[in-house]
Amino acid sequence: MASLPMHQRRTANGNRPKPTNGSNGMYGAGRSRYGSSPGQMENGLSASDTNASIMEQQNNDRILELSDQVARLKGLTIDIGNEVKEQNALLDDMGDGFSATKDLLAGSLRRIGTMLERGGTKHMCYMVSFIVFVMVVLYWLMIYKSSS
Repeated sequence: MASLPMHQRRTANGNRPKPTNGSNGMYGAGRSRYGSSPGQMENGLSASDTNASIMEQQNNDRILELSDQVARLKGLTIDIGNEVKEQNALLDDMGDGFSATKDLLAGSLRRIGTMLERGGTKHMCYMVSFIVFVMVVLYWLMIYKSSS
């Protein structure tokens, strides 16, 4: 009997013609290299079923990996949101503190201006001497801290 070449022309319906010698065309004797009938493996599943189950298992593994990553990203997003809320609250508190300080300084400057208009040179001398006293005390504290 003559063997058929490995590359055969397809017939009109698109299938290759069946070998005439009873073999499956590649492994012979109607058996695959896995020891069962053509197209089946040892566990009774066809090669396409086995490939499908392997691909499904890989897809399931990837889905689990993705769900873990999504869970991590969700936790990270929640942490970022909480941090943003805390930072906004801190900034609001700082803004309130700066507003209070601005109002305090504006009131102090207004009082100093009023005092200078009414008191004349006597109050100006008191204020300059107070500022000099504060500067001397601060200088003394800096010197004292650096020596100890």
